[in-house]
Order: sequence, then structure tokens, then C-alpha cells
Amino acid sequence: MNAPMLEASCRSILPDGGMVTITATRRPRAGRADVKCSVPGAPALAERMQQIVRLARHTEPRFDSRDQVVLSADRAFDLASRDWELAAVLADRIVRGVFQPARPVVANGWSDAWHLGRIDGRMLGHGLGRVPDGVLAGGPDGLPHLGALTGQPDPGAGVASARTWFPMHSGGEHDGLGWVEVSVRPLAGSTDADDDAISVPDLDALRQGQVRAVLAGARHFDGRGQGQWKTTVRFGEAGFSGDSYGLALVMADRIARGREFMARGRVIATGTSSAWHTGKVDTVDALAPKCALITREAGPGDRILLPRAWEGALPQGMRETLRARGASLACVERIGII
Repeated sequence: MNAPMLEASCRSILPDGGMVTITATRRPRAGRADVKCSVPGAPALAERMQQIVRLARHTEPRFDSRDQVVLSADRAFDLASRDWELAAVLADRIVRGVFQPARPVVANGWSDAWHLGRIDGRMLGHGLGRVPDGVLAGGPDGLPHLGALTGQPDPGAGVASARTWFPMHSGGEHDGLGWVEVSVRPLAGSTDADDDAISVPDLDALRQGQVRAVLAGARHFDGRGQGQWKTTVRFGEAGFSGDSYGLALVMADRIARGREFMARGRVIATGTSSAWHTGKVDTVDALAPKCALITREAGPGDRILLPRAWEGALPQGMRETLRARGASLACVERIGII
């Protein structure tokens, strides 16, 4: 890794043909957030920029939380535009010494999977026939992944991901199964700052803290995994309430880390815990509607995991219906090899 700088910038071409400059400044963290972003008059864009940078950092083999990086754009731009994303990622990497270009960089690229390091884009929404000379553009004919910046392999190849499902019940017509996906990448060296190594970009700060607490507790029970992984947690729907996603989250994490068997189909789970560090699985509310929802949605090969406290109150015929569909059900009181 090269020596970090105090300030660096990267430019990007906007759909209107103008340029935006994203400047990154590095300073001692001193208890502040690891990344702070600002875009004039556009707090939603600043929040998106922060999410992107944090996700892209999870492709890096090393983790250092001692500094804060402040990124700022010199002008506002359309919320729908996305080609500036690569410029933000590169500005963050340049100021920390992760990437040191030979000349000033103009970059255009975007991704729906920054945590895997994949880069898409071909001047999205610009209507240009080709990429202008000197522009670092994402895509299969340009920069396909972040590892290519320094001649490294595709960082996505070193990431293991698992997705599980949980019932989202609020008593409305949109009730259904939501998913949670956990992606893990080994850290080059262990760290005690596990909270900083876990990114939950879809949720607010309070919910992020709750997710991190669940994973920290469950990994403590596991005896492995604390301080060893960069972890990205994504939810298919961020607007859920309650904590009944907990068992699904823990199972996705255990599967991604190779600590749990995979199902032939999906793992569908609900349950919480007051003591994940002991492996205990507690009950959650709404047994009847959640069981009805799961029974309706389950398919061949699905593995259903429910709290042991529900076992005596399961709806009549639920097990038989699931079995007829090729799904299986287990009521568990502890996590482990389930």
C-alpha cells in the first residue's frame, strides 16, 4: 500500500456534459464516522455516496479505522445519475494510498454490487457514442472490477455470500417473505473493531447497530469469526419493523462463513434472542399469521426454522403441508449445525 495523502480528487462527466469534482480529505478519526460525505443541496446523494464508499472498501484485504475520510462534491447533480460513483470510490482510495494513479483521473462507472468490486457502466445516460479519451470507464470493455486498478484478481472471487428469508408480517396486503444477504471477505489481519468491519448500508444508524450486535453475539457463541471478516449485510426491503429477522440473519452469516449446511432450496427462518452469545433462540410475536405466510410461500427444498417455543402451538397440518411440498421444518432452541 502506498503512503496516504491528506487530500485527493477525482472528476466525473455528468449527463449534461459538465464535470463534477469529488474531493477526499483524510484526517484523524477521533471518534467520528469513518466516512462523511457532502453534496451541495442534496443530502440524499451524500448519503448514497457514503454507502457506496463503505461498500467498495469491503473489497480491500486490509482494514484500518484510524482515519476519517471526508468526501465532497463541488456541485449538485441529478439524483438519478450514477456514473459519478466510480469517481467517489477512487477519490477515497487515492487519499488513503490504496490506489495511486500516474495522472489526474476522470472516472465514470457505477455498480449494484460495490461490495463485490464489480463495475458497470458505459457513460450511463450520456448519449455519447464512445467514451472520451482519457476517461477511466467501468464495464467489460473498460474497468470490469476494482482489482483491475492494480492488476489484482477480481475481488468478488474472494467474497462468500448467502441469502436467507424471513416472514414480513404487518397485517397488510404486502405481507410476504423478505430476504437478508450476508457477504463476507477474510481480513488480512484480525481486528477487534468488528463493528467497523460490518457494513449495513440499507438501514439507519439504529438498525445498523442492532444488526451488528446480533452478528457479534452469534459469532461469539461460534467461537470464530470475530475480527476476522469484512461483512456486508443487505436487506431486500429496508422498511421492516421488529427483530424477528434475527435468526435468518444469523443463519445467512453462518452459511456464508461455512459454519452451517446449505439447504437444497431456501432457508426461511424467524426468531430472535436476548443472548445470541449463548446461541439461544427466543420466540417472536405473531405465530399464526407468520406460520400461515411461510406455509403459503414455501416450496421444494426449503428449510424452515422456527423457535422451539412455537413447537406445541404450530397450526394443525402445517408439517404435513410442508412435507407434501418438499419442504422441511425444524423448531430450534439454539443455533449450531441445524
